[in-house]
Amino acid sequence: MSYDRYLAICYPLHYASIMNATNCLYLVIFSWVFSYILISSEIISIFQMRFCGSGDIDHFFCDIAQIFEMSSSDNTILIWNDFVIALLTIFFPFLFVVVSYICIFVTILKISSITGRKKSFSTCSAHLLVVCVYYGTLMAIYMVPSGENSQNQNKFKSLIYTVLTPLINPIVYSLRNQEILGSLKKLIKKHIQAE
Repeated sequence: MSYDRYLAICYPLHYASIMNATNCLYLVIFSWVFSYILISSEIISIFQMRFCGSGDIDHFFCDIAQIFEMSSSDNTILIWNDFVIALLTIFFPFLFVVVSYICIFVTILKISSITGRKKSFSTCSAHLLVVCVYYGTLMAIYMVPSGENSQNQNKFKSLIYTVLTPLINPIVYSLRNQEILGSLKKLIKKHIQAE
């Protein structure tokens, strides 16, 4: 979405020719294939691990860190593999989003009319908010060594990116819709008058 916003704001006249159905399909296919290749290497490695003891996981879902804790195998290579996967799937995409938005903000600042700036910024603000919450918690969990976070902190952070982000996503995007925003204002006004 950041690339889409980047093209729409920084290159509006080229947008239709670049973001056509074929290029969108290529982007989706690349992301799916790339993800499957990376994750399959980790899954193959997990199947080669040895486990002993109870299979109880102190988390609300089965995450890779808990599997590493349960394993009796040497996990050094797997931990580095997991770190490389986190770099490729979390950090670099986040860096791409940040660079895209820096370019977008530079372009927005060059717009001469205030209404044009507001409209361009409102187009990006919802996506930027959701991206910051999602990637911020992902990086806090997967890119910080596990010894620096307590188990309860990791559970809470995992809850944010697995539950809160998908929950706020439709809310944030629907608040940009003028009809929904108007209905929400009427509802709040009616609630205030009732009190």
